[in-house]
Amino acid sequence: MNGHSGEKGGPAASSSSVTPTLDWKFSQVFGERLSGEEVQEVDIISAIEFDKTGDHLATGDRGGRVVLFERTDTRNLGSRKDLEAQDYQISRHAEFRYKTEFQSHEPEFDYLKSLEIEEKINEIGWCQTANGALSLLSTNDKTIKYWKILTLFSFAAMVLYWDIFIEVQEKKVKQIAEMSLDASRVVGNGCSGSSTTNSPTPSLSNGCSGSTYLSNDLSFPPGGFPSLRLPVVTSHEKSLVARCRRIYAHAHDYHINSISTNSSHPEIETNDSLSASDPYVDGETFISADDLRINLWNLEISSQSFNIVDVKPANMEDLTEVITCAEFHPVHCNMLAYSSSKGSIRLIDLRQSALCDNHSMLFENHEAPGSRSFFTEIIASISDIKFANDGRHILSRDYMTLKLWDINMDSAPVATFDVHEYLRPRLCDLYENDSIFDKFECCLSGDGLRVATGSYSNLFRVFGCVPGSNESTTLEASKNPMRKQAQNPTRASRSLCSLTRVVRRGAEIPSVDANGNSFDPAIKLLHLAWHPTENLIACAAANSLYMYYA
Repeated sequence: MNGHSGEKGGPAASSSSVTPTLDWKFSQVFGERLSGEEVQEVDIISAIEFDKTGDHLATGDRGGRVVLFERTDTRNLGSRKDLEAQDYQISRHAEFRYKTEFQSHEPEFDYLKSLEIEEKINEIGWCQTANGALSLLSTNDKTIKYWKILTLFSFAAMVLYWDIFIEVQEKKVKQIAEMSLDASRVVGNGCSGSSTTNSPTPSLSNGCSGSTYLSNDLSFPPGGFPSLRLPVVTSHEKSLVARCRRIYAHAHDYHINSISTNSSHPEIETNDSLSASDPYVDGETFISADDLRINLWNLEISSQSFNIVDVKPANMEDLTEVITCAEFHPVHCNMLAYSSSKGSIRLIDLRQSALCDNHSMLFENHEAPGSRSFFTEIIASISDIKFANDGRHILSRDYMTLKLWDINMDSAPVATFDVHEYLRPRLCDLYENDSIFDKFECCLSGDGLRVATGSYSNLFRVFGCVPGSNESTTLEASKNPMRKQAQNPTRASRSLCSLTRVVRRGAEIPSVDANGNSFDPAIKLLHLAWHPTENLIACAAANSLYMYYA
């Protein structure tokens, strides 16, 4: 593992033994491009997110589309929690299939500022599921939209001589019936007809025609009707429709970089003892962050939001840092964290004040004296933060490293992992082609024992964060993910003190990484997500979505 752990330990400090290294295998790929096929800019994936249950996965692309995938391997086995309670062994790994897609955003033009607004999806946030309808938030640079994905059913059924069509749409039932009685035939429920009438014939609740409205020659069998035959469905069609319920616009002067839903506790949908009245359950609000402000919204109110964080100075010349990412605490609905371009993370409590100018805790990694250089602040900028499922730890990603923080200890990260240390001599070249400003995402496993993030050449790395673990796996987003691994001993992060001596224009730059793999800054893996309950990683390589399991 190219990194080191703090003395206090990581998320599983109480673990008596080091967890074994996972053996990652290819699972699925969607949108795989053929050799030599040119990738369209609008098809490149720009956001990936699992829902709380892990049964659905959403991706967004630069063309403003949102694509949904659903899990299929447990569809007929019942809920996973029930199976685990019965000690049922699930041998198969998680598998997904395409569900539906819809156009979330269109390109726009701000005439007031003479600014083009791209349709690119910056982030996706899942909301609570209500009445079986999936709901999520999607955002581009300026506008957030609240979508509900409804399932529409249509049935075609035939009962006796009744041709019945039933259409169910948003709980509204429409029934069209055409009656055709034949006097020479016997109805399947025991009644017989000897004549017909042209007048409209109302139906009784059991489906038989009322005798008072028919001719007198319609006879009934002695003893009444022996049985009642119910409708039989002869065909069944299901379609999915995405409908935009709310549009949250005109609240950000700068580009929106993140949204985070204050979702219900992950167990609320499977645990009857939890309810919406519990203190850590919200499910009604979300936050959106741009470079200088964080706004708090209610899902049902799109006309107004509350500004809870504002770092804009009175004089813009005094601006020293901007907000790069924000996320709600997964357990406590009153807490959230946001990161900055200076490499710091602030934890705030909404109960302290309406405008959270002061933070509850500040997590900042202090540089050694004399180690600063021109690139120090650039590579220290945090591109993504994620809470662990238990809310105890925060994972942050800057350009060179992953850092794991304990929210009860702000003096230093409990673990630091070098992602691509071999790029340090190339920072000058990466600055010139703007690669140094790439925003890599990070993720944690559901049990908090491992972390992952992307790199260049379509590589991503998985680290074990249990104290004493040397797990450090490099995989490639392809059908053959395992790369040749170099046995690098565990070591602390390199100091920046020699940076000014190494980085200089025209220096001899290596074209391979530490494991001997070719390095291509134009091919990068920025977006990935870890399944909330299983060791399954979904990652985006250009327009292709790859999944790997262990």
